[in-house]
Amino acid sequence: MTSPSKKSSTQTLKKSIPAAAKRKPAVRSAYSKAELEEIFRRFSVQRPEPKGELEHVNPFTLVVAVALSAQATDAGVNKATRALFKVADTPQKMLDLGEEKVRDYIKTIGLYRNKAKNVIALSQRLVDVYGGEVPKTREELVTLPGVGRKTANVVLSMAFGIPTIAVDTHIFRIANRIRLAPGKTPDEIEDKLMRIIPKQYLFHAHHWLILHGRYCCKARKPECERCVIADICKSPEKTCDVPAPLVELPPQLFGPTP
Repeated sequence: MTSPSKKSSTQTLKKSIPAAAKRKPAVRSAYSKAELEEIFRRFSVQRPEPKGELEHVNPFTLVVAVALSAQATDAGVNKATRALFKVADTPQKMLDLGEEKVRDYIKTIGLYRNKAKNVIALSQRLVDVYGGEVPKTREELVTLPGVGRKTANVVLSMAFGIPTIAVDTHIFRIANRIRLAPGKTPDEIEDKLMRIIPKQYLFHAHHWLILHGRYCCKARKPECERCVIADICKSPEKTCDVPAPLVELPPQLFGPTP
Protein backbone atom coordinates (compact mmCIF):
# COMPACT_ATOMS: atom_id res chain seq x y z
CA MET A 1 0.00 0.00 0.00
CA THR A 2 1.36 3.42 -1.02
CA SER A 3 1.93 5.82 1.85
CA PRO A 4 0.18 9.24 1.76
CA SER A 5 3.50 11.01 1.38
CA LYS A 6 4.51 8.88 -1.63
CA LYS A 7 1.07 9.31 -3.19
CA SER A 8 1.35 13.06 -2.78
CA SER A 9 4.80 13.07 -4.41
CA THR A 10 3.52 11.00 -7.36
CA GLN A 11 0.59 13.35 -7.93
CA THR A 12 2.87 16.38 -7.80
CA LEU A 13 5.18 14.77 -10.37
CA LYS A 14 2.29 13.97 -12.72
CA LYS A 15 1.02 17.54 -12.51
CA SER A 16 4.43 18.93 -13.32
CA ILE A 17 5.01 16.80 -16.43
CA PRO A 18 2.54 18.57 -18.77
CA ALA A 19 3.98 21.97 -17.84
CA ALA A 20 7.50 20.78 -18.53
CA ALA A 21 6.42 19.18 -21.79
CA LYS A 22 5.09 22.53 -22.99
CA ARG A 23 8.49 24.17 -22.71
CA LYS A 24 10.11 24.70 -26.08
CA PRO A 25 13.45 22.97 -26.58
CA ALA A 26 16.46 25.22 -26.79
CA VAL A 27 17.25 26.47 -30.28
CA ARG A 28 20.45 25.07 -31.72
CA SER A 29 22.26 27.57 -33.89
CA ALA A 30 25.52 27.15 -35.77
CA TYR A 31 26.60 30.37 -34.07
CA SER A 32 27.61 31.06 -30.49
CA LYS A 33 26.00 33.88 -28.51
CA ALA A 34 29.13 35.95 -29.02
CA GLU A 35 28.99 35.38 -32.78
CA LEU A 36 25.31 36.31 -32.92
CA GLU A 37 26.04 39.51 -31.00
CA GLU A 38 28.83 40.37 -33.44
CA ILE A 39 26.75 39.62 -36.55
CA PHE A 40 23.99 42.01 -35.55
CA ARG A 41 26.41 44.58 -34.13
CA ARG A 42 27.99 44.81 -37.57
CA PHE A 43 24.60 45.08 -39.27
CA SER A 44 23.77 47.92 -36.85
CA VAL A 45 26.96 49.79 -37.82
CA GLN A 46 26.34 49.25 -41.53
CA ARG A 47 22.69 50.37 -41.39
CA PRO A 48 21.94 52.19 -38.10
CA GLU A 49 18.35 52.99 -39.09
CA PRO A 50 17.21 50.42 -41.66
CA LYS A 51 13.94 51.19 -43.38
CA GLY A 52 11.42 49.13 -45.24
CA GLU A 53 11.31 50.00 -48.93
CA LEU A 54 7.54 49.95 -49.42
CA GLU A 55 6.21 53.49 -49.66
CA HIS A 56 3.27 54.33 -47.39
CA VAL A 57 1.79 57.29 -45.53
CA ASN A 58 -0.04 55.62 -42.63
CA PRO A 59 -0.80 52.14 -41.19
CA PHE A 60 -3.63 51.57 -43.68
CA THR A 61 -1.55 52.26 -46.78
CA LEU A 62 1.19 50.08 -45.28
CA VAL A 63 -1.23 47.16 -44.92
CA VAL A 64 -2.31 47.61 -48.54
CA ALA A 65 1.25 47.94 -49.83
CA VAL A 66 2.47 44.82 -48.03
CA ALA A 67 -0.56 42.83 -49.19
CA LEU A 68 0.13 43.93 -52.77
CA SER A 69 3.82 42.99 -52.51
CA ALA A 70 3.15 39.23 -52.49
CA GLN A 71 4.92 37.79 -55.55
CA ALA A 72 5.90 41.31 -56.60
CA THR A 73 8.88 43.60 -56.07
CA ASP A 74 8.76 46.57 -53.70
CA ALA A 75 9.78 48.83 -56.60
CA GLY A 76 6.89 47.56 -58.70
CA VAL A 77 4.41 48.05 -55.86
CA ASN A 78 5.67 51.56 -55.15
CA LYS A 79 5.27 52.53 -58.78
CA ALA A 80 1.63 51.45 -58.73
CA THR A 81 0.65 52.76 -55.30
CA ARG A 82 2.07 56.28 -55.50
CA ALA A 83 -0.91 57.46 -57.53
CA LEU A 84 -3.36 55.17 -55.71
CA PHE A 85 -2.49 56.46 -52.23
CA LYS A 86 -2.85 60.08 -53.36
CA VAL A 87 -6.57 59.49 -53.90
CA ALA A 88 -7.25 56.68 -51.39
CA ASP A 89 -5.25 56.77 -48.17
CA THR A 90 -8.06 55.59 -45.86
CA PRO A 91 -10.33 52.52 -45.93
CA GLN A 92 -13.40 54.64 -46.72
CA LYS A 93 -11.70 56.45 -49.60
CA MET A 94 -10.61 53.08 -50.99
CA LEU A 95 -14.21 51.82 -50.81
CA ASP A 96 -15.42 55.00 -52.51
CA LEU A 97 -12.90 54.41 -55.27
CA GLY A 98 -14.28 50.92 -55.93
CA GLU A 99 -12.73 47.66 -57.06
CA GLU A 100 -12.66 48.47 -60.77
CA LYS A 101 -10.68 51.70 -60.31
CA VAL A 102 -8.35 50.04 -57.80
CA ARG A 103 -7.64 47.43 -60.49
CA ASP A 104 -6.72 50.19 -62.93
CA TYR A 105 -4.18 51.64 -60.51
CA ILE A 106 -2.49 48.31 -59.69
CA LYS A 107 -2.76 46.47 -63.02
CA THR A 108 1.04 46.46 -63.43
CA ILE A 109 1.32 44.23 -60.33
CA GLY A 110 1.02 40.45 -60.61
CA LEU A 111 -2.33 38.92 -59.61
CA TYR A 112 -3.81 42.42 -59.64
CA ARG A 113 -7.44 41.31 -60.05
CA ASN A 114 -7.46 39.17 -56.92
CA LYS A 115 -5.40 41.76 -55.03
CA ALA A 116 -7.84 44.54 -55.92
CA LYS A 117 -10.67 42.39 -54.60
CA ASN A 118 -8.75 41.83 -51.34
CA VAL A 119 -7.95 45.54 -50.96
CA ILE A 120 -11.65 46.38 -51.16
CA ALA A 121 -12.58 43.51 -48.83
CA LEU A 122 -10.00 44.43 -46.19
CA SER A 123 -11.04 48.09 -46.42
CA GLN A 124 -14.66 47.05 -45.84
CA ARG A 125 -13.69 44.97 -42.80
CA LEU A 126 -11.64 47.81 -41.35
CA VAL A 127 -14.65 50.14 -41.68
CA ASP A 128 -17.22 47.63 -40.42
CA VAL A 129 -15.27 46.03 -37.56
CA TYR A 130 -12.49 48.42 -36.57
CA GLY A 131 -13.96 51.87 -37.20
CA GLY A 132 -11.59 52.50 -40.09
CA GLU A 133 -8.50 51.96 -37.90
CA VAL A 134 -5.83 49.30 -38.45
CA PRO A 135 -5.81 46.91 -35.46
CA LYS A 136 -2.61 46.54 -33.45
CA THR A 137 -2.56 42.79 -32.80
CA ARG A 138 -1.48 39.95 -35.07
CA GLU A 139 -4.62 37.98 -34.25
CA GLU A 140 -6.82 40.79 -35.56
CA LEU A 141 -4.62 41.69 -38.52
CA VAL A 142 -4.69 38.19 -39.99
CA THR A 143 -8.49 38.33 -40.14
CA LEU A 144 -8.20 40.95 -42.88
CA PRO A 145 -8.59 39.56 -46.43
CA GLY A 146 -5.22 39.11 -48.12
CA VAL A 147 -3.30 39.55 -44.86
CA GLY A 148 -1.26 36.61 -43.60
CA ARG A 149 1.21 36.27 -40.75
CA LYS A 150 4.10 37.81 -42.72
CA THR A 151 2.09 40.89 -43.65
CA ALA A 152 0.82 41.22 -40.09
CA ASN A 153 4.36 41.08 -38.73
CA VAL A 154 5.55 43.78 -41.13
CA VAL A 155 2.68 46.06 -40.06
CA LEU A 156 3.27 45.42 -36.36
CA SER A 157 6.93 46.35 -36.77
CA MET A 158 6.77 49.26 -39.20
CA ALA A 159 3.50 50.87 -38.12
CA PHE A 160 3.42 50.17 -34.41
CA GLY A 161 7.04 49.59 -33.38
CA ILE A 162 6.53 46.04 -32.14
CA PRO A 163 9.61 43.80 -32.64
CA THR A 164 8.71 40.99 -35.05
CA ILE A 165 10.37 38.90 -37.75
CA ALA A 166 8.46 38.73 -41.03
CA VAL A 167 9.97 35.80 -42.91
CA ASP A 168 9.99 36.68 -46.59
CA THR A 169 11.98 34.93 -49.33
CA HIS A 170 15.19 36.76 -48.39
CA ILE A 171 15.05 35.89 -44.70
CA PHE A 172 14.01 32.30 -45.47
CA ARG A 173 17.01 31.95 -47.78
CA ILE A 174 19.54 33.52 -45.41
CA ALA A 175 18.33 31.63 -42.34
CA ASN A 176 19.00 28.37 -44.18
CA ARG A 177 21.97 29.34 -46.36
CA ILE A 178 24.19 30.69 -43.57
CA ARG A 179 22.75 28.23 -41.01
CA LEU A 180 21.54 31.08 -38.81
CA ALA A 181 18.16 29.50 -38.07
CA PRO A 182 17.54 26.58 -40.42
CA GLY A 183 13.93 25.60 -40.93
CA LYS A 184 11.49 24.10 -43.39
CA THR A 185 8.72 26.65 -42.92
CA PRO A 186 8.55 30.44 -42.39
CA ASP A 187 6.88 29.90 -39.01
CA GLU A 188 9.69 27.61 -37.84
CA ILE A 189 12.34 30.10 -38.91
CA GLU A 190 10.45 33.02 -37.35
CA ASP A 191 10.27 31.20 -34.03
CA LYS A 192 13.99 30.38 -34.06
CA LEU A 193 15.09 33.88 -35.04
CA MET A 194 12.93 35.48 -32.35
CA ARG A 195 14.69 33.32 -29.79
CA ILE A 196 18.32 33.63 -30.92
CA ILE A 197 18.61 37.27 -32.02
CA PRO A 198 20.03 39.39 -29.17
CA LYS A 199 17.19 41.41 -27.64
CA GLN A 200 18.87 44.78 -28.17
CA TYR A 201 18.99 44.13 -31.92
CA LEU A 202 15.59 42.50 -32.37
CA PHE A 203 13.62 45.56 -33.47
CA HIS A 204 15.74 46.23 -36.59
CA ALA A 205 16.78 42.61 -37.27
CA HIS A 206 13.93 42.04 -39.73
CA HIS A 207 15.09 44.85 -42.03
CA TRP A 208 18.80 44.10 -41.63
CA LEU A 209 18.28 40.53 -42.79
CA ILE A 210 16.03 41.51 -45.70
CA LEU A 211 18.42 44.19 -46.94
CA HIS A 212 21.40 41.87 -46.51
CA GLY A 213 19.61 39.23 -48.57
CA ARG A 214 18.41 41.66 -51.21
CA TYR A 215 21.70 43.44 -51.87
CA CYS A 216 24.52 41.18 -50.65
CA CYS A 217 23.59 37.55 -49.93
CA LYS A 218 21.66 37.38 -53.20
CA ALA A 219 19.60 34.42 -54.34
CA ARG A 220 21.51 33.47 -57.47
CA LYS A 221 25.00 34.24 -56.26
CA PRO A 222 25.95 35.66 -52.87
CA GLU A 223 28.43 38.53 -53.10
CA CYS A 224 30.67 37.33 -50.29
CA GLU A 225 33.41 39.86 -51.02
CA ARG A 226 30.91 42.62 -50.09
CA CYS A 227 29.73 40.90 -46.90
CA VAL A 228 30.55 42.43 -43.51
CA ILE A 229 30.14 39.08 -41.76
CA ALA A 230 32.13 36.96 -44.23
CA ASP A 231 34.58 35.86 -41.53
CA ILE A 232 31.79 34.70 -39.21
CA CYS A 233 29.45 33.22 -41.82
CA LYS A 234 29.17 29.43 -41.74
CA SER A 235 27.55 28.95 -45.15
CA PRO A 236 28.96 26.06 -47.18
CA GLU A 237 28.48 28.31 -50.25
CA LYS A 238 30.81 30.99 -48.87
CA THR A 239 33.55 32.08 -51.30
CA CYS A 240 35.37 34.62 -49.12
CA ASP A 241 36.58 34.69 -45.51
CA VAL A 242 37.60 38.34 -45.41
CA PRO A 243 34.84 40.72 -44.25
CA ALA A 244 34.08 43.84 -46.23
CA PRO A 245 35.00 47.15 -44.56
CA LEU A 246 32.54 47.93 -41.79
CA VAL A 247 31.28 51.38 -42.71
CA GLU A 248 27.86 52.99 -42.55
CA LEU A 249 26.09 52.88 -45.88
CA PRO A 250 24.56 56.12 -47.12
CA PRO A 251 20.77 55.88 -47.59
CA GLN A 252 20.99 55.78 -51.38
CA LEU A 253 22.89 52.47 -51.15
CA PHE A 254 19.87 50.80 -49.56
CA GLY A 255 18.65 50.37 -53.11
CA PRO A 256 20.26 48.43 -55.97
CA THR A 257 23.99 48.95 -56.28
CA PRO A 258 25.81 49.28 -59.61
